[in-house]
Amino acid sequence: MNDPSLLARIQFALTVGFHFIFPPITIGLAWLLVIVEGLGWRKNDETWVRIGKFFAKILALTFAVGTATGIVMEFQFGTNWAEYSKFVGDIFGAPLAAEGVFAFFLESGFLGLYLFGRNRVSQGVHWFSCLMVAVGATISAFWILVANSWQQTPAGFVIQNGRAELTNFWQAVFNPSTLPRVLHTVDAALIAGAFIMAGVSAYLILHNKETEAAKRAMTLAITFGLIVSLLEVFPFGHISGQQVARTQPEKFAAIQGLYSTEQGAPIVLFAYPSTPPPKLKARVEFPYLLSVLAFGDPHATIKGLNEFPRDQVPPLWVTFVSYHNMVLLGMYFILLTFVGFVQIRRGKLWQSRGLLKLFAWSMPLPLIACQFGWSAAEVGRQPWVVYHVMRTSDAVSKTVASEAILFSLFLFGAIYLLLGALYLFLFIREMNHGPEPAVSASASIKPKEVFA
Repeated sequence: MNDPSLLARIQFALTVGFHFIFPPITIGLAWLLVIVEGLGWRKNDETWVRIGKFFAKILALTFAVGTATGIVMEFQFGTNWAEYSKFVGDIFGAPLAAEGVFAFFLESGFLGLYLFGRNRVSQGVHWFSCLMVAVGATISAFWILVANSWQQTPAGFVIQNGRAELTNFWQAVFNPSTLPRVLHTVDAALIAGAFIMAGVSAYLILHNKETEAAKRAMTLAITFGLIVSLLEVFPFGHISGQQVARTQPEKFAAIQGLYSTEQGAPIVLFAYPSTPPPKLKARVEFPYLLSVLAFGDPHATIKGLNEFPRDQVPPLWVTFVSYHNMVLLGMYFILLTFVGFVQIRRGKLWQSRGLLKLFAWSMPLPLIACQFGWSAAEVGRQPWVVYHVMRTSDAVSKTVASEAILFSLFLFGAIYLLLGALYLFLFIREMNHGPEPAVSASASIKPKEVFA
């Protein structure tokens, strides 16, 4: 473990991977709370208000931990990745600054008003503060994804005096991968929020805690979750896949396990990648479908990894396995939410303890899917930190010793272990408390009447 480049990459993976647990929950829950608080306001409905108060506590907890973990991520650019910062600082700094100035302050400022302004400001202003939290969180994600997308498909720059210098701000911001990645990632966050709300609600129902509120929240979450899970596959996933096929053919070949160029390429539904020599074991595939999905032509030719220099081919096993596990989980989300939606319409979900337990245990799965997607995207870009412009090995700080990185790696690992344990403790404590009791008895709500 004396390679500074390897240690810096491990540390970055640890810090970003841990941080990436929290923004999807924040974004997804914030938009669901926009709906919940809107229903409570417009219907003057106490039950929706109690649902909003309860999940607002989980939102606040998640935002706080996410903010703490995000600070470390940005400091690393100046410590472990000084060469990268010097090379792309003119470009990379702009979206990070925009994220801090226009998004983070918007989100955090209105979050305070949302959390502490209830019953102190009008209901309309309170709902608007919730909306601004959701908008701010989404704008924050947009600017972070702009910076990352520029690394994937750089545009709007020239290289002068050994540095990348910005020539067209809008070309850099809306580079070829920005919008597909924003749509795909934000929708993944909405899925995460839906599963958190559905899973917590299922837990409450299983433990007979404020079941009326829990049933309403779960009905909303499952309905919302089914819609966004379908959108994640089509059109957002489809658009993102087409973008990768056109702009990053090495990554596309790696995530699809395409070792040699094929006309009318099949899509591999399941396989186990093995090297050397590169091959897929136990293949289950669908003929021509990859060419159709990538280029709309069953006879389109797709380049295999054998077409590229060996030193420009991304790691195969991690890229392929991460991508296919992400897709598998995406199919699971559609199936589970569809079954849940059908059971709600039939009035049988609340008696199905097995299905309720499945929703409760599935809460972390969208977050795992996000990690798989991130791994496929970032590992699939290797060996480049900026695609076809700068290699990752050239981006590491030259003056930071491996011992210093190793020490900070263990330090961050210990801190994140404590933060993760604290977050889970507080999350479970809030879940056990459940929504506050109703002021007065309310009539039971039938599933079909939740949105009436």
